[in-house]
Order: sequence, then C-alpha cells, then structure tokens
Amino acid sequence: MFQLIRTKRHRELALVALFLVPSLAIFTLYRIVPLFWNLGLSFTEWSPFKPAKFAGLYHYEEMLFYDDVFWTALWNTVVFMASAPIAIALALAVAMLVNGDIRGRNVYRAIVFLSYPLMTVAVGIIWRWLFDGKVGLINYVLRGLGLTEKGISFLDSFEWAMASVVVAAIWQVIGFFMIILLTGLQSIPRNLHEAAAIDGAGAWQRFRRVTLPLLRPSIFLCLVIGIINSFTSFDLIYVMTGGGPANATELLITYVYRAGFVKNQFDYAAALTVALFVFFLGLTWIANRASGGDAGAVETGE
Repeated sequence: MFQLIRTKRHRELALVALFLVPSLAIFTLYRIVPLFWNLGLSFTEWSPFKPAKFAGLYHYEEMLFYDDVFWTALWNTVVFMASAPIAIALALAVAMLVNGDIRGRNVYRAIVFLSYPLMTVAVGIIWRWLFDGKVGLINYVLRGLGLTEKGISFLDSFEWAMASVVVAAIWQVIGFFMIILLTGLQSIPRNLHEAAAIDGAGAWQRFRRVTLPLLRPSIFLCLVIGIINSFTSFDLIYVMTGGGPANATELLITYVYRAGFVKNQFDYAAALTVALFVFFLGLTWIANRASGGDAGAVETGE
C-alpha cells in the first residue's frame, strides 16, 4: 500500500514537472539568462565589431561622475514618476463619484476607462496633436479665450515639454487606477461607514479614518504600477518629444535606447539598465515600507 502511494506521488510530481519545465525553460532562456548576460556586459567594453574586454567599474564611474545626461534623465524619471500620486488622487476622486448613487454611473465608468486600452503610441499621437503650436486644439482654445495671441509650442518648449508629457501619461492611466480603486471602495463594508456616522464622524473623518486605511492595498498597487510606468514609458516619450528638447523629457528608459541603438554603446547601455533596475527596486521597497511593509499581502486564515 505504501509503495502504491509513493508511486502515485512520484507520478503526480512527474506530471507537474512535465507541465512546468517548458515554461520554466522559456522563462530562464528569455528572462534569467539575458539578465545575467546584461550584468556581465556592463563590466566589459564590447560592441558587435570588436571582442569583449573586461572594463571593471569604468562604465559606472563614467555614468556617475562624467555623464550629465544620465543625471538629467534620472531627475526627469523622478519627475515623471511623481505624476503617479497625482493620477491616483484624481482617480480616487472619480472612483468615489462613480461609486455613488448617480444615474448613468456605468456609462461614466466606461468613458473614463476608455483611455487606458488605447495603444500608448496612439495616445502620444493624440496628445502631440492637442499640444501642437499651430493646429493643436489646446492652442485653439487658448486663442479663443484671449489668453494668448500666438500658439505655444508646448512640446518644443524646455519649460512645458515635461509637463505636457505628464498630462498625457495621467490621462492614459487614470481610468485604470479608477477601476482598481473602485474595486477597493466596493469591498469596504457599508456598516463601517454607518457605524462611524452614528458615532458622529463627518464625511471627511470617515474618509480619513475608514476609507483611506482600507484602500491602502489598492493605493499601493496603483503606486507600484505608476512607478513601473515611469520606467517603461518609452513609446509615449518617443512619439511625443523623442526625449527633447535638449533632453528636457529624456527618461532613463529612453536614454538606454539612445545609448544602445543610436550610439551603439551596448556595454554602456547595459550599465544604464543595471542602474535603472537598482533604482526601480529601491523605489518599490521604499513604497512598500511607506505603506506599512505588508501592503498587497494576502492574509490566510488557519
């Protein structure tokens, strides 16, 4: 009997392995191996036209002490990432509005969410036209209201370019954040608000004492997604500004592309990628600690 159970257990494990091995092999081949290859490449001098030569920390020294564009791109990434709390606040306001008993709330939810499924390239093209200095809708409205006599070249302006890109990024993601926060709002028991109201808590106190604490996992999820977007918004930046003018909208991800595929400095681009990964990992850890250290954790009952 024991031998039969043991044989059955081995068969089950073999079946599980049979299903897992192909996926794990693909994941290792296309994720783990490139990760370590990129790390090794960052410590070498290499290009497709010459053999690799060990360079030690040369690329990291150049990045940290001699590359002004890297620090500009890093600062721009932080600024771009700072748009996430703004998007979360706006999405929370919209979620609370469409969570109430208003007529046509499902239609409003759908309208707000429609911006997210759009391809990022399409979003970039739409907002590039809106911000156009000659035929853009925003300049048309500004001239109609008498706020300006001639069009403002938002995307060609060092002062306005980053703000314009941030507006486009917020517009695209606000619908997705709204859905996440709306789900969190609907999971809050109504009797908690009713009990707080009976105890004399006003609307603001109920929001601060009941709603926000219970929305912490949803807010943390939105924050992480916002951080990820700030590191992967290559297509939006590339379509709208290309990183210009004068590196005013250059992010770390666009700088990696420029170093690797424009300047053919693949070794230096690998070092930039490592710095990007470390920065992203650190920010995620800080966000988790700021949220209490266990945000997003699933509690399991014994």
